[in-house]
Amino acid sequence: MLIRSALFFIVVPVVVALIAVAWWSRRLLHRAPAAPVPALAAGAAVLAFRNDSRIHHRGKPDLYANWCFVIARAVVQFQRFARFEPDAPRLAAADYTALVRRVTRRPAWWPPLPPDRRIVVPGFASLHELTREVEEAVKAGLRGRLWTLVHWSNWRMVFPHPHGQQERVAAEAVSELQAGRPVQLFITDFPRIKLNHSVLAYDYAERAPDMVDFAVFDPNDPHRPGVVRFDCRAQRFRPAPLCGVAVPQFRAFRQYCSPLY
Repeated sequence: MLIRSALFFIVVPVVVALIAVAWWSRRLLHRAPAAPVPALAAGAAVLAFRNDSRIHHRGKPDLYANWCFVIARAVVQFQRFARFEPDAPRLAAADYTALVRRVTRRPAWWPPLPPDRRIVVPGFASLHELTREVEEAVKAGLRGRLWTLVHWSNWRMVFPHPHGQQERVAAEAVSELQAGRPVQLFITDFPRIKLNHSVLAYDYAERAPDMVDFAVFDPNDPHRPGVVRFDCRAQRFRPAPLCGVAVPQFRAFRQYCSPLY
């Protein structure tokens, strides 16, 4: 009798919670209004250089690969913690490297700094201009590539995830974009190993009653937006299109939104 009572008080709340979360996320995806404005000025607020895919740039002598997690995160960090002053005198390359390190040292989930407390980047009007003009100095300031590959949150991909979990990711992304905050996504086709990538969602649109398209900054192709589509019926994410991604579907997880993820 005691076991039955314990099971009742454990199983019933869990089932109710799962049903409530699924209902809430479905309502959010299907009834949420469009975001007021994109959460990112994709042309000016992103890096100008790309992350080289080892698959699509095999044999490239100066391969700049496995930086997609760092690049997507850096866009958020510059949006939250930096301020550009184009009329100020430009600095030496080493000084820009130091500035990049100061900006990217701050956790991406920290709240934005007020304008008067932001790290000033003189001589440039935007992140895109900075990374185009002093590319090597910026690359020298970016750190943590190895840590992103072995980060504890990446191990979420090996656990089984019900379809409802993917709908919750999509619903949370919609909510964040409505609030004007870009959403970094870790996308993977595990247990297959054809895709292990990170993109930054900055806008969304309902293309049909059962589909939501997320416009993303893709570090593999910084000059044009990619599209990650969430199929509400299948409860799966799909490329629609996404640079170099040939898999028909993948799982997505939010990244760098808290100390745990």
